[in-house]
Amino acid sequence: MNNIQEFLKIVSKNSIYIVLALLIIGITIVSPNFLSVANIINLFTTESLKGLLALGVAFCILSKGIDLSVGSIVALSAVVSASLIQDPSYSAQLFPGLDMPISIGVPVSVFAGVIAGTAFGVINGYLIAFTKIPPFIATLGSMVVARGLAMLYTNAYPVPMLKPEFKSIGQGAIFGIPNLLLILIVFAFIAWFLLNQTQFGKNVYAIGGNEVAAKVAGVKIKKNLVFIYTWSAFCAAVAGVLLASRTGSGIATLGVAYELDAIAAATIGGVSHSGGVGRIGGVIAGILILGVVNNGLLLLGVSPYIQQIVKGSIIVSAVVFDMRKHAKAA
Repeated sequence: MNNIQEFLKIVSKNSIYIVLALLIIGITIVSPNFLSVANIINLFTTESLKGLLALGVAFCILSKGIDLSVGSIVALSAVVSASLIQDPSYSAQLFPGLDMPISIGVPVSVFAGVIAGTAFGVINGYLIAFTKIPPFIATLGSMVVARGLAMLYTNAYPVPMLKPEFKSIGQGAIFGIPNLLLILIVFAFIAWFLLNQTQFGKNVYAIGGNEVAAKVAGVKIKKNLVFIYTWSAFCAAVAGVLLASRTGSGIATLGVAYELDAIAAATIGGVSHSGGVGRIGGVIAGILILGVVNNGLLLLGVSPYIQQIVKGSIIVSAVVFDMRKHAKAA
């Protein structure tokens, strides 16, 4: 009896990985091309950028918050970075008032894009921490403002003709492994380390679990909230720069609805919207589950509209499962 209970506990704890494995097996049976090397590389490359967003948003959800601005931050970071690494002739057209066209090195353009996006995380954190505005409202406002700034900055025109050395970041690979996937792995390790090996990570869990108790225990709530939303925006800003690099252009409409996929991946991965519960391994599994579903339905020729219905159903089911699990625990 004890062995059965122990086994059920293990299954319950690792249910997300079991679901992922069963999903892969099922799709492989109906579509053998799914496990082809080219398709797997394509799947990882496609989901890597949304994965970066999910790793950031997961921290917000763990603290019983949310970040709706990450999709717009992707767009803003992409256009800022792209505008600084164009072919000189195109830069002159985009910024006709300047005596010399803007075309600087890759490190500076990447840094500028990341800073532009990360600044919104600092703003979000301060708004939530010091004005007590609900995270939903604060980040919703930032979402609109960041998208508007991206449109204003580019006059709603694409920013094309980026330098090859910049495009090689998002389009290149090392030993056949896409750079985007390698960057996702690095960020996943950083996120895991922050949550599991630092005081900041303990504070994130404490704030999400019980903010009042965390405050009594000496946790600096406001300071940590600023760090949480700054981390989320930083992940989104890096994703924006990488997306511009991968597509070879910066467009103010990039990243539309990316925040929904990021929140969905974290939710499916077991990060509880009740706060204080979740693992980075689960977030990665959630990213892969969404990616496998999208890729599998695409291989099967399923209508994109039906794909949206399936994705929405999975998200709702994940939230219902999470709520029922916590209700039983209570």
